[in-house]
Amino acid sequence: MRGLGPLSNTFWRSRCCYTANFRPLAVTDTVVAAPLSCMRKASNRPTATVHEVARVAGVSAATVSRMLNGTAKVSEDKRQAIEDAIERLNYTPNVLAQNLKTGSSRTIGILTQSLVSGYFADAMAGVDDALQGTGYAPLIVSGHWHADEEAERIELLIARRVDGVVILSGKMKDEQILKLSQRVPIVAFGRELRGPRAYGFCLDNYRGACEAVEHLVAHGHRDIAFIAGPPDHQDALARLAGYRDTLAKHRIKRRAKLVVAGDFSEAGGVLAVERLLASGEPFSAIFAANDLTAYGARLALYRRGIAVPDQVSLVGFDDLHSSMYTTPPLTTVRQPLFDVGQRLGRAILTMIRGEPLELEVPQPSLVVRESVRLL
Repeated sequence: MRGLGPLSNTFWRSRCCYTANFRPLAVTDTVVAAPLSCMRKASNRPTATVHEVARVAGVSAATVSRMLNGTAKVSEDKRQAIEDAIERLNYTPNVLAQNLKTGSSRTIGILTQSLVSGYFADAMAGVDDALQGTGYAPLIVSGHWHADEEAERIELLIARRVDGVVILSGKMKDEQILKLSQRVPIVAFGRELRGPRAYGFCLDNYRGACEAVEHLVAHGHRDIAFIAGPPDHQDALARLAGYRDTLAKHRIKRRAKLVVAGDFSEAGGVLAVERLLASGEPFSAIFAANDLTAYGARLALYRRGIAVPDQVSLVGFDDLHSSMYTTPPLTTVRQPLFDVGQRLGRAILTMIRGEPLELEVPQPSLVVRESVRLL
C-alpha cells in the first residue's frame, strides 16, 4: 500500500478487517483504497433541488413541495410533469429536512399483538394498502397481549414522532388510550372508543356467533359443543353469548360440559377436544371461538380417528386464509380483516387532517365450506 510507512504497514497486518458480509480479510489479502480524487468527485457531485424540478416541470417550487408532502391535491397533468422531472433529474427528496420543516414524520405507528399471526397480518396488510400513495409509511410494533408492554410500545412510537397510531386489539384500558390520544391521534380495532382524537370500533362478534350456531342447528345438530376463547377477551365473551342465546332461541338445553375453555390457539383447541372426549358428554358438532382453535380441534379429532364432518361437524371464526385449505375446508365466520385494516388506515389519515370521521364498520358473515354435515 503506497503511502503507508512501516508503522502503518504493521498496523494493517495486526488488525483483522471485515467486509460487509463479515468475511474476515486474511493478512495476505490485498486492500485497495479508492483514489481521493474519486472520493471528492462523488462527494462534491451536485444534487438536484426542488427549484430545478419545478423549472423542468414548468410549475412552482411550492407545487412540487405540496405534491411531495401530500399536503394538497395536484392536478394529474402537473403530477405527471413533476414525476417526469424527478426521474429525469434523479431527484431524491431530503426526507429529514421535510420532516423538520413540516413537523411530521410521515409515519403511522401500528400496534399489533403478534407479528406472526395470520389474523393480524391481514389487518396490517389492509392498513398498509390504505397508506399506499399517501406519503405515509407504517412503523409496526407488538404488545404481545400485555397491557404494560402495549403502553410502552405506544410511548416508543410517540417518541419516534409518528403522526398517528393504529391499535389492533390488546389489553390496555380505554382510559389509557384516551389519555395517550391527547398526544397523538389513535384509532383502535376491537373496542368501542370515542374521544376528541380517538376512535375505536368492533365487529359484531355476537351476530357472527349466532350465524355459526344457526347454521349447525339448520343442519340438524342439537348437541353442539363450544370451545371458548380467553375469559377476559371481549370478542370471546360476545361469541360465547351468541352461542348460548342461539341455543336458547331453539329451546336446546345448555349443557355445562359442552362448553370448554380455550385460548384462541391451536394447542388450546387440541386440549379442549381432549377434555370434551374425556367428559363422556355426547356431541355431534363443535363451534370453535376462532379458526386457530378449530385447527387444533381438527387435529385432536384426527388423532382419535374421528372424521370431520362424517362423525363430528366443525365451525370456526375468522376465516383466515389457510382455512380454505384445511382438510376438509373449514366452514367459518368471516371477519373481513383486510377491509378492517383499510378502514383503520383511512380513518387515521382523516383524523390527522382534522376532518370529520365517518366510518362504515364491516360486518362478519358465514362462509360455508365442507366441514359441516347434514344429520
